Amino acid sequence: MSGSEPLSTLAPARPASRWTAVKQAWRQYHTMYLFMLPFFILFLIFVVAPVLTAAYLSFTYYNMLQPPRWIGLSNYRLLFVEDDIFITAIQNTLAFALITGPVSYALSFTLAWFINRVKLRQVYTLAFYAPSITSGIAMSVIWLYFFANDRYGLLNYLVMNIGLIREPVAWLKEQSTILPVIMIISLWMSLGTSFLVFLAGLQDVPRELYDAGAVDGVGNPFQEVWYITLPVMRPQLLFGAVMAIVSSFSVFGIAVQVAGLPSPLYAGHTIVAHLYDYGFIRFEMGYASAIAVVLFIATFVLSRWVMRILGDSE
Repeated sequence: MSGSEPLSTLAPARPASRWTAVKQAWRQYHTMYLFMLPFFILFLIFVVAPVLTAAYLSFTYYNMLQPPRWIGLSNYRLLFVEDDIFITAIQNTLAFALITGPVSYALSFTLAWFINRVKLRQVYTLAFYAPSITSGIAMSVIWLYFFANDRYGLLNYLVMNIGLIREPVAWLKEQSTILPVIMIISLWMSLGTSFLVFLAGLQDVPRELYDAGAVDGVGNPFQEVWYITLPVMRPQLLFGAVMAIVSSFSVFGIAVQVAGLPSPLYAGHTIVAHLYDYGFIRFEMGYASAIAVVLFIATFVLSRWVMRILGDSE
C-alpha cells in the first residue's frame, strides 16, 4: 500500500440508510410490487383484519345487537375455568387430531407412493381423491345408512348376520362410538389436496437420484423412500403436515351432520362446533371470538413447530 492513496479509499463505505434502500428496491422491483398489490390488499381485508377484529372482540361482550363492551379477560376465564363443555370439546378435538392427523398424513403419502408406481395412475388417483371433493352432506347420507342405529343399518346387518352381536348397536347415539365413527368418516374423506401434492412431488423427483442411489448401495424401494424421496420432498411434506393440522383441528361439518349439534352427551363436540354454537346460535360473538383466538393460537403454534422440524435447515 503506497502512502499516496487518499484517505477516502481507506475508510469503510458508509451503509446506505434504510429509506435509501427502500427507494432503490422500489425503483428496481416496482413492477412486481404493483402486481402483488391487489393480493396484498385482499389479504389485509379478508385475513389480517378479521383476525385482529376477532382478537379485539374476544375481550368484549358483544351480542350483535349492542355495541361491544370491554370486559377484559372474562371470556377467557369463563372459557377455561367454568365452561366444562369447552374442556370436553378440547379433549375430543385433541383425540381426533392425534389420531386422524398422523394417520391421514401417512395414508396420503403411502397411497400416493403406491399409485406413483403402478399403471392406470389417473384411475386410481380419481378413485382415492373423489371422496374429498364430494359434498359432505352426500357423504354423510351414505355413512348414516352404513352406521344406522337399527338392524337395517348396513354395519349392524352384517355384524348380526355373522353372529357377533344379537342386538343392533346405536353407533351414532352411544358416547363410546360417536367419536370413532367421526374419525372413520373423516379419514375416508381426508385424501384431498395433500394427497395430490404428494403425488406431484413423487413424480417430480429426478430419476437420476435413484440411479445414483443404486450405485451407492440403495437396493430396495423402502431405502429409496427413506434416503432419497423424503429428503427431496421436504417442501411437499411440510405442506401436507400443515394441512393435516389445520383440517384435524377444524373438524365440524361431518361431526354435526353425523352426530348432531349438540351430539349425545357432547361425545362428538369439537372446538369449532362450540364456536358455531355460541357465535351463530346464541349470538355471543365476544365469547365465540375468544374460542376462535384459542383455536388460532393452537393451530399456529403447532404449524410453526412442524415448520421448524420439516422446514429448510439451511
